[in-house]
Amino acid sequence: MSNTLVITPGEPAGIGPDLVIQAAQSVRTADWLVIADPDLLVERAELLGLKLNISTSASISHKPGELSVIPVKLPAAVTAGVLNCRNSAYVLATLDVAIEGCLKGKFAALVTGPVQKSVINDAGVAFSGHTNYLAKACGSENVVMMLAAGDLRVALATVHISLAQVPSNITIKGLTETISVVHSAMLNQFGIHNPRILVCGLNPHAGEYGHMGREEIDVIQPVVDILSRQGMSVFGPYPADTVFTPDVLAQGDVVIAMYHDQGLPVLKYKGFGSAVNITLGLPIIRTSVDHGTALDIAGSGKANIASLLQALETASTLVEYGSQSAA
Repeated sequence: MSNTLVITPGEPAGIGPDLVIQAAQSVRTADWLVIADPDLLVERAELLGLKLNISTSASISHKPGELSVIPVKLPAAVTAGVLNCRNSAYVLATLDVAIEGCLKGKFAALVTGPVQKSVINDAGVAFSGHTNYLAKACGSENVVMMLAAGDLRVALATVHISLAQVPSNITIKGLTETISVVHSAMLNQFGIHNPRILVCGLNPHAGEYGHMGREEIDVIQPVVDILSRQGMSVFGPYPADTVFTPDVLAQGDVVIAMYHDQGLPVLKYKGFGSAVNITLGLPIIRTSVDHGTALDIAGSGKANIASLLQALETASTLVEYGSQSAA
């Protein structure tokens, strides 16, 4: 089975190309390669003032300044920091090649760079983010976005929807599926025996016994009770301003937040630039950086590669654990 990690740099005008070029400046112990336009990488390396030799051979280079690439051509020239709708298809094409390779066992895991959702939508393609795109491509109905920074893990019950849409998207069926996917991943991918899952409420003070909303009473508490009776260690609902205190976090292995900006600001405050995004519930391993395209610093040499390195390390760990479990 392959141990090769494959990277898609994401939006070509953003810092994704910068990150892989910077990461290639050091000796690598893990096998990884990039799916991208070689000309883009060479041009960006020149802009960054960094050495880069591209290899498209089957063997993977680990030498500083060398990068193994599966070529996908860009439709239009790229200017760092300047979006171009014509290149949106390229971003998705690199993902398609990577996903197909992972599903066929050619690659062990996918590590994604940041994409610019707006420019893909402006190109006329409905795209809400990597998570849903990967789910559809892999035929997975129930996937969960989780970010991790050190020992803090936060999974999301809803992802990239407006705040006004969140309450109607918190359902007994949906929340049950989310927690079940997280529980399975903690057991089978992270090797945590009897994972402890802390579930946030939706409303301030977790609804204050119904005075600030009934989602906790009508949906969240029933789900916690059902899964607890099934033998899972599921607790809550907790007020979000309580669950993220050190004493409560020490009692759990992962937090389920009800919406994007309930859980991720805390996690990113703790580990921004070194956190990693992990998609749970896929038949492939996928990790990602925890930041956006940073168009304003693309090509400047100011991009921080810590999150990419963490995403690569996490992917390698998950691959290794999966190999040990299968043995």
